[in-house]
Amino acid sequence: MNFLLRVTALATVLLGSGCASLSHAQRDRAEAIAVQARSAQVDCERADRCAQESPLRALAGRAFSESTDTQPRHYATLLDEGEGALVARLNLLRSATRSIDLQTYIFDKDDSARLVIDELLAASRRGVKVRVLIDQLSAISDLQILGALSGAHQNFQLRVYNPTFGKARLNYFDYAGSVLCCFRRFNQRMHNKLLVIDDAIGVVGGRNYQDDYYDWDREYNFRDRDVLIAGPEARAMAANFDAFWRAPRSVPAERLNDVGRTLLQHGVPALPPAQFRRPERVERVSEEADDQAFIARSFVDTALPVASVRYVADLPRKHRRERADAPLAGQHVTEPQLDSLIAGAQKEVILQTPYLVLSKPAQALFRDLRKRPEPPRIVVSSNSLAATDNPIVYALSYKYKRRNMRELGFNIFEYKPFPLDAPVDYRNLLPDPIAGSGAQDSGRSSLLGGSAAGSNAGGSDAAPAAPADSEPVRRVHPRLGSAYENGRARRRAAGSEVETRLLRTETRPSFLGSKAVNKPLPVTRKGARMGLHAKSLVVDRRIGVVGTHNFDPRSENYNTEGAVIIDDPVFAEQLAQSILRDTHPQNAWTVAPRTKPPVLSGLNYSVGKASEALPILDFWPWRYATDYEFQPGPDCPQPLPRQSPDFHKCYVAVGDFPEVNVGPKWLLVRMLTAFGAGLVPIL
Repeated sequence: MNFLLRVTALATVLLGSGCASLSHAQRDRAEAIAVQARSAQVDCERADRCAQESPLRALAGRAFSESTDTQPRHYATLLDEGEGALVARLNLLRSATRSIDLQTYIFDKDDSARLVIDELLAASRRGVKVRVLIDQLSAISDLQILGALSGAHQNFQLRVYNPTFGKARLNYFDYAGSVLCCFRRFNQRMHNKLLVIDDAIGVVGGRNYQDDYYDWDREYNFRDRDVLIAGPEARAMAANFDAFWRAPRSVPAERLNDVGRTLLQHGVPALPPAQFRRPERVERVSEEADDQAFIARSFVDTALPVASVRYVADLPRKHRRERADAPLAGQHVTEPQLDSLIAGAQKEVILQTPYLVLSKPAQALFRDLRKRPEPPRIVVSSNSLAATDNPIVYALSYKYKRRNMRELGFNIFEYKPFPLDAPVDYRNLLPDPIAGSGAQDSGRSSLLGGSAAGSNAGGSDAAPAAPADSEPVRRVHPRLGSAYENGRARRRAAGSEVETRLLRTETRPSFLGSKAVNKPLPVTRKGARMGLHAKSLVVDRRIGVVGTHNFDPRSENYNTEGAVIIDDPVFAEQLAQSILRDTHPQNAWTVAPRTKPPVLSGLNYSVGKASEALPILDFWPWRYATDYEFQPGPDCPQPLPRQSPDFHKCYVAVGDFPEVNVGPKWLLVRMLTAFGAGLVPIL
């Protein structure tokens, strides 16, 4: 029966997609077409490949010169602000003298992604060896772009990891077929995000290549974090990348069925011309990436010499385990390392994750900490329903709030969709000039002022003065008035609605497709909102971790992940302050137990606990905890922990789902809470 289902599913996919697989001979011909078309011209004859002089790249040289075989030296820079993280990447790409290795999960074709593609191609034409490895599920699916890149230059190579049915572009038949014929393999994704320059300096963190990771999206942006590491550990990053590059699941783009068919029918297509939505932003970051003083001030002067650096990352062999009883030895790398750090905590664990869904081993880990005579304090920064990009996952974290607080001892802070003190250049969130007349009242700047978060009123259009501890204000180039003609055409060029939704979330199970369940829910005011995407950990203010691991079952069981572990108290404190900033009242709601009703409080708790334990039918409406907003005043000068006896004097309940536009989609969360427990292993 199982075999028949698989055959039926495969037949459905082939019929639905309208294209059968290419033969080996056809793939060879397609590859030959791409290889023959690749230019061999190199624009530079210098030994340094005409690399741009960069104080950031020089930082790596300093680290190597100060290192010995027994005492390696490293410098670490946190990249907290989105646009700054893009500037740093552009500067590094331009400074490469030998090699660029880029590995990512999402690679879009919007402004930021196209800017990076152009820089990678420019580096290859200078003579730099460029290798790009993208996961198939949420990366470029435009056959013209993939075909053009496959034949662009001899120094440029593009591979696609784990291409389902050997294709770059999937349709809904493919999604349906993946459930029946190859569910586990389809969900095994390469979630690593890595950029390595000359095996000397690397960037690791949560950011993909899409506008919403660099504060450039007009609707929704991610609060994310990377760490830049200069020094010998970059060689370990390069070695891990090489393992993925050589893995059987990493397929050259020109050997994919649909890309290969494009090459066979039309030859290597031209790369579509760049049509930037906001060309003045592109000009600004490009100039900043060339500005040595700006680079030094922003990324070199802030770099910390760190005592101990380790890059830990899963290998492709993690995806070889197809049977539930197969041994795990040597396959899981990242998760055991992080678990060991948490298990060794003595005083405090600060955890930031966008999706607070815990596997059973993770629950056991925190329960063991809770049983100690003096358990460490656990601080968790995560998304609210209004901020999250994935309401499905939030529904399960909502279901287990009581367990997370009462049994595991978590102190949970849920990120607001309109934080007032985020590490962001708020001018990037102003109304989009190409949005037409509606841009004037779109309310994108409601994030900037007006009433405190929790109010339903939109803010003013005037940006306030930057907070004292915010990033330095950047210069703004004059707007290019003529650049916004044909704005509608530019929006079409940036991708279809379906493609945008497919690329939006990293945690979508295959069978849920790309419908509204995978979009952020509507909120009560307009504007470009934010959601957490950073994955970071601080243990005892001594060890800091920045990486791609979401501390969830999908990261443990399906995805490959990577992280930088830095054992250094100065760096750990800086990372802790970065995370704790996201828990401040202007940026987050505090999750706390409700005030006890005068009667039947014990019965309500018991029934709620029993309902929570049910795999289905968890419909009990009165949950153990809810969200609270801090109300400063003469008697409440400072925020309080939820355990304080004065907590309810200084905090007001704002409901389970503050700022969510309650409607039919609110029912989705309730239904998933009631019936979705079985989804935990794949979320």
